[in-house]
Amino acid sequence: MSNSDVRSGGVPDSPEALREVFADEVVTRALARDVQLPYNAGTAVLITLDNGHDHTKPNTFGPAGLLSLNDAIEAARARTDIAAVAITGKPFIFAVGADLTGVPQVRTREQAHAVARLGHDVFRKLGELDVPTFAFVNGAAMGGGVEVALHCRYRTVSSGVSAFALPETFLGLVPGWGGTYLLPHLIGAEKALKLIIDNPLAQNRMIKGPEVRALGIADAVFEPADFVEESLRWAARVVKGAVAVERPEVDRGAGWDQAVANARFMLEGRLHGAAPAPVRALELVAAAKDRTRDEGFAAEDDALADLIMSEELAAGLYAFDLNQKRARRPAGAPDKSLARPVTKVGVVGAGLMAGQLALLFARRLGVPVVMTDLDQERLDRGVGYVHGEVDKLLAKGRVNPDQANRLKRQVTGSLTKDAFADADFVIEAVFERMDVKKQVFAEVEAVVPAEAVLATNTSSLSITEMAADLRHPERVVGFHFFNPVAVLPLLEIIRGERTDDAALATAFATAKQLKKSAVLCKDAPAFVVNRLLTLFMGEVLAAVEEGTEPEVADRAVAPLGLPMSPLMLLQLVGPAVALHVAETLHEAFPDRFGVSPQLRALVESGRTAVYGPDLTIDPEVRALFTGGGRPSSEEQILQRALEALAREIRLMLEEGVVAEPADIDLCLIAGAGWPFHLGGITPYLDRSGVSEKVNGARFHPNGPKAL
Repeated sequence: MSNSDVRSGGVPDSPEALREVFADEVVTRALARDVQLPYNAGTAVLITLDNGHDHTKPNTFGPAGLLSLNDAIEAARARTDIAAVAITGKPFIFAVGADLTGVPQVRTREQAHAVARLGHDVFRKLGELDVPTFAFVNGAAMGGGVEVALHCRYRTVSSGVSAFALPETFLGLVPGWGGTYLLPHLIGAEKALKLIIDNPLAQNRMIKGPEVRALGIADAVFEPADFVEESLRWAARVVKGAVAVERPEVDRGAGWDQAVANARFMLEGRLHGAAPAPVRALELVAAAKDRTRDEGFAAEDDALADLIMSEELAAGLYAFDLNQKRARRPAGAPDKSLARPVTKVGVVGAGLMAGQLALLFARRLGVPVVMTDLDQERLDRGVGYVHGEVDKLLAKGRVNPDQANRLKRQVTGSLTKDAFADADFVIEAVFERMDVKKQVFAEVEAVVPAEAVLATNTSSLSITEMAADLRHPERVVGFHFFNPVAVLPLLEIIRGERTDDAALATAFATAKQLKKSAVLCKDAPAFVVNRLLTLFMGEVLAAVEEGTEPEVADRAVAPLGLPMSPLMLLQLVGPAVALHVAETLHEAFPDRFGVSPQLRALVESGRTAVYGPDLTIDPEVRALFTGGGRPSSEEQILQRALEALAREIRLMLEEGVVAEPADIDLCLIAGAGWPFHLGGITPYLDRSGVSEKVNGARFHPNGPKAL
């Protein structure tokens, strides 16, 4: 498409018409200025991407932003007095991809195709200028931000970049502005597929500046303080021929095919065909080996057009919206002005969960954390665990030596709770028994300041009952983390009947400092995630009890693409914990929650693993999982589990466990790894027809809305 085509209007899918679709676009301007390159290398046009806001509103590319960049590139192309063109971003931000705000307003495949084509038509000009082009990746770069850099001939990256990724498949798209073609041709299919598929499916993992250089995406890495200046010096040497950029030859034969085959095997094992975007991205990378650039870009256009119009993207955008908006503005949270400062934290217990909590509080809050336990051996083991984890962070470069030493000094141990005398926030992580937790809180209340918040990490017990015998029950709050603490972002914050606003506001403020997604829950048995997961797992165990082979029952939910099967989850959680939660829920709701005799037998056997090292069910566990003569098919078990979830979610909403269906969706996404591509449990139950079949109505009568 020519420049006149890019600027033309009047047809439904023209760039100018697309600006009306993206009417709320925050336009990222391409601000061009001349700079003199060092070493008498000539004049360069430096294009800075800037949407006029600070780093809290990152640069994105919508139609107007793309047209602004197109104008800057065309102006540079018309000149004969320049030696290079470079592109960089505003402070801390390069660009984080396409502007997604207008995507829900795209009504036709033609419009979707035009969005895809416009990005290609503008970006590719950077790789087709007569002068060398450079991308100076100074800050966060994701999606289209990575792709605009790939179109340049050379790239530098700041060592301070902490977020560099192609997250499209996480949302239900593909890197469709050159990513699936240019990246594998630059660094090889194996490394490219790690960024395009593996990392998005691993909780949307980001990489940092040094790794961008190590992968061969960037040609040089410089420190943040003088990044642009050093990048210009390096570019000048490239222009003068003083630096020769050498890139390893990419295997375009058997190595490429093997990387694709490995990725396909991984995808089938994890998603079982449940999410089309990763598969489409894989197909694009596979075909890119033998395609021309024009063919590769045209295929990306088609893929983007199809996926923009898909239910999967609508689901992914809803899930993304939950994480970006609702998680930051929790429904029902008290005014943050009521929150009290937290200058010291106490952790009761020194087991694995307590150690994870102590490290998290020390890292995120930067305050002293003291752990207590019953004897010196347990205490030393708990503090030693934290210090060992700090050493791992140091070895990975996640903290520097000074930070590591400070963290170790911050986390200490004490055999007496007198160490909590000046603590503002004390959280218990002891054995899941009401009498034990009550005793702990009575001992803690005797020594802590009058306004200290007492938090419990209970997974299912009543906050109200736990606080009932205290002098100040109003300061007790549920603060339920999910394992592993450092990975799963959810925090269920539970308000007891007498919890006051100050304690609750302090809990929410602390959750924000911990960088967790907090959801306010009513003090109901097992709260949200454990209540639903226990029900879900219970349906699978019930099918086994009735005579279904354990492997068949465990495979039944595979079409959902969950991060692990029910029996794998049982092993991760621990049979004893799962049994305790099941018993708690059975006591509260005996008609809907049973207690599996097989699960009880597993706990009584003392075994904690369901699967053996070869990932088959342990023979001794299999012997415990014997059942009757009424086996079910995988399809029947899945339908049965989904219908049970639909019924229970309706009851939870009627009980007021959370404010809205969106809160249940956020809980399962952030606390149980419910896949983004399904868009939350309640929209999925609506789309699949289960909601209406079971409850007579959809959870979202008009479809899930932006929050």
